[in-house]
Amino acid sequence: MIKKKKIAEASIPTSSMADIAFLLLLFFLVATVIDVDTGIGLTLPEYVEDINTVKVPKNRMAAILINSNGDVLLDNKSISVVQIKDNLKRRIITKIGLPSNKKLIVSLKTDRKTLYNIYIQALDQIKQAYFEVRDEYSNDIFGSKYKRLVGLQQKEVQKEIPIIISLAEPETVKK
Repeated sequence: MIKKKKIAEASIPTSSMADIAFLLLLFFLVATVIDVDTGIGLTLPEYVEDINTVKVPKNRMAAILINSNGDVLLDNKSISVVQIKDNLKRRIITKIGLPSNKKLIVSLKTDRKTLYNIYIQALDQIKQAYFEVRDEYSNDIFGSKYKRLVGLQQKEVQKEIPIIISLAEPETVKK
């Protein structure tokens, strides 16, 4: 009888497997970027001790009120959140595209129970109105969008169309 030779089975050395696993774990921990929400970047005004009360004419004010249901009032007229931008643009510019009311103050006031998402949408609409007016103005004057302008040109546009937003404190909800 012929005897068959036993072929040794292939084996993988596992003595350093734990070291490799820990090195991979360490690599992924170091290489992973954790996304941290930083919130909304708002620049708060500096504290002033002596406050002079100044009466603002009604034609310079755009009062936006948002109740707890998410209903929006712009100068006591009911509109939706997405209509804020178009309504404000009309107040900022004239028919020829130049600023008509460059000192327009937009006051945003919410109820304490207003959803945060609606508040952010309204704030975005307000800023978008100003950004679009700045783009149109810079395109008329310099032939380019606002973001493509150099420093002095951007400052001139900012001077002509300043963004003035007043974030009013929500009123206390009485039970």
